[in-house]
Amino acid sequence: MFGTHDLLLFVISGLLLNMAPGPDSLLIMARSATQGWRAGSAAALGIGAGTCVHIVAAALGMSAVLATSATAFMVVKLIGAAYLLYIGISMLLAKRKEAAEPTAIELPALPYGRIFAQGFLTNVLNPKVALFFLAFVPQFISPDAEHKALAFILLGVIFNINGMLWCHFLALSTAFAQQRLQVGRRVGLWLERCTGGLFAALGIKLALADRV
Repeated sequence: MFGTHDLLLFVISGLLLNMAPGPDSLLIMARSATQGWRAGSAAALGIGAGTCVHIVAAALGMSAVLATSATAFMVVKLIGAAYLLYIGISMLLAKRKEAAEPTAIELPALPYGRIFAQGFLTNVLNPKVALFFLAFVPQFISPDAEHKALAFILLGVIFNINGMLWCHFLALSTAFAQQRLQVGRRVGLWLERCTGGLFAALGIKLALADRV
């Protein structure tokens, strides 16, 4: 159909890949746990927008440049690593603010637009996501497909829809768990800092990673 094959296998594989933990999942969980499901959903939407960029870029062959040009890959990799480090350090340095009640502690709430931008940049500046689409999606496109770019975009959209369903489920379930466990604001602050440490580590790992 539309130059694709094994669509069910693609959907199942894509869903399992989306469920694998990584920077995107960490960001959604951190925002949902500290600011509620709407913040997690804002991060998820940003991630989805970043995925759309990768889909179009790969369909147009731009991701092939990252696969063949060491310089292009290095530049994008270092920018992405620097941004992950920036988010991580920002979380590590997060400060509590005193609420109206002397015993209450709150974390400063980020605007949803900024959270969306965090999700977008975290995803779009990761060159390994671009290489993933270039390596994974073509396996489900028929060699004799008349319009391979359209088939690529179709599969990319299906993958992104699956990803958005999972990401929003993750946002809702994390926020629900936070409410059920009645995690205090002080614990939320340390969760923010722990997540920041993981982001910083991921940034360093990305900066030192090879192309494969």
